[in-house]
Amino acid sequence: MQTAFKIIHHNDNNKELFDEISLSYEERFIRRKKLTTNNGNEFLVNLEETVSVNENHFFELENGNLIKVISKEENLIEVTGDNLKQIIWHIGNRHLPCQIEENRILIQDDAVILDMILKLNGNVKKIIEKFKPEGGAYGMGRTHSHKH
Repeated sequence: MQTAFKIIHHNDNNKELFDEISLSYEERFIRRKKLTTNNGNEFLVNLEETVSVNENHFFELENGNLIKVISKEENLIEVTGDNLKQIIWHIGNRHLPCQIEENRILIQDDAVILDMILKLNGNVKKIIEKFKPEGGAYGMGRTHSHKH
């Protein structure tokens, strides 16, 4: 089984892709794990530290082959309303990952948080989309990191 020891952010050398892998937001937070590509190829990820891998990054296998990372669609809650700033504050206060857009925010499906948003008079709709939340304020990539 091939092993990926590093993540490539850009395919600057235009290497041919060996395969692709679809991963959820949680699955893209990785250090060491056996994974299976979309075409059934198994490989091991063995990184020096836990990293947040984004869509269109690549696992580089020890033989030089690249496996492109695709964000998997997941169950999310779309939040809209006249008080989005207040709702965003409450979500941030709970250190929850949040994708902030012009007229809506997306969060992971969570019954307790959905109830909180309804109590704050937010409008909610359950959807299935790719989840690309904001990174941490200190460049750590994930909102739950507190290395500051």
